[in-house]
Amino acid sequence: MDNIDWTESMEQSFEYYEVDPNTWKDKKLLTTVKSCSIDRDDGADTLGSASLDVTDLLGESYIRVYLLISQNGNKAKITLGTFLVQTPSSSYDGKMRSVTMDCYTPLLELKENPPPLGYALLKDDNIMSEAYRIVRENCRAPVVETISKELLKNDFVSNTEDNWLIFISDLIALAKFKLCLDEEGKILFAPIQKVEELQPVWTFNDDNSSILLPSVTINHDLYGIPNVVEVVASTGKEQITSRIINDDPNSPTSTINRGREILYRDTSPKLSGFPTKEQIDDYAKSLLEELSSVEYQVTYSHGYCPVRVGDCVRLNYKNADLVDIKAKVISQKIKCEAGVEVNETAVFTKKLWN
Repeated sequence: MDNIDWTESMEQSFEYYEVDPNTWKDKKLLTTVKSCSIDRDDGADTLGSASLDVTDLLGESYIRVYLLISQNGNKAKITLGTFLVQTPSSSYDGKMRSVTMDCYTPLLELKENPPPLGYALLKDDNIMSEAYRIVRENCRAPVVETISKELLKNDFVSNTEDNWLIFISDLIALAKFKLCLDEEGKILFAPIQKVEELQPVWTFNDDNSSILLPSVTINHDLYGIPNVVEVVASTGKEQITSRIINDDPNSPTSTINRGREILYRDTSPKLSGFPTKEQIDDYAKSLLEELSSVEYQVTYSHGYCPVRVGDCVRLNYKNADLVDIKAKVISQKIKCEAGVEVNETAVFTKKLWN
């Protein structure tokens, strides 16, 4: 794959294999698949899904999708995803039967069953070791263990409405991890990171070497972002109030540009002991700076390249006023057809006051 130039033309085709759930290896080449669409979504509970159009019904089974590349004598076989086929619907046009099948990631198996009533992990249990054990016991997909020293500070008890997926997601969040999948369908534990902590794996730009397609959509919402923060804290003898105002004429959310105040009041500041007025002022200033951030969502399309959900990309698309922007990819829709267009959404934040 290192020999492939993703900005140049290439031959592309697809292969689909049934997967043996016991060995997690390809079992049988499928020849009845007409098309496929893959959704990768960091915001979905199972992190994605897929849809297969076939000419014959498949029983419940795992299917693996491959993209085959040929370019100037170089060849590559790239895994696009591994999915559990379940729900079929079919039609017949008088000549050919067409079956559309909904497919799900291996995390679906964790969603199917709840923990036993009253299930609990005990204080001082190792969080990631327990998470690894639970995942292995409750789904067939391979699991990659993550070593961590984080221990439970209290007993961790399941709720009656939990399934294993919710229980594990809540558990590993205590150690600042989240569930993740690779294209082979292996279950991973990924550290929770901010965009600024990531390094870009790809740059999309508007010069002749880019594979970025011309349509770009940018969404953001300034509603509710405060321009005044009040903090009320107790010193043990009295209450001290700090009031910080964003009156910066260069800030789009300031009292000057909005023409009104939007107040956020914190009556339970996270300050230890009995803070001084200076400490409360610093806390209020930091809080207003934190709240004066807006998340931008950028949706764009590009030809396939090795960028995954969770990766950081750099956007240099001057026509859309995106210059040297680091953004985190949160979703992708991949069309398994000629050209392999990827519709992608990434997010980044901008500080509007500091």
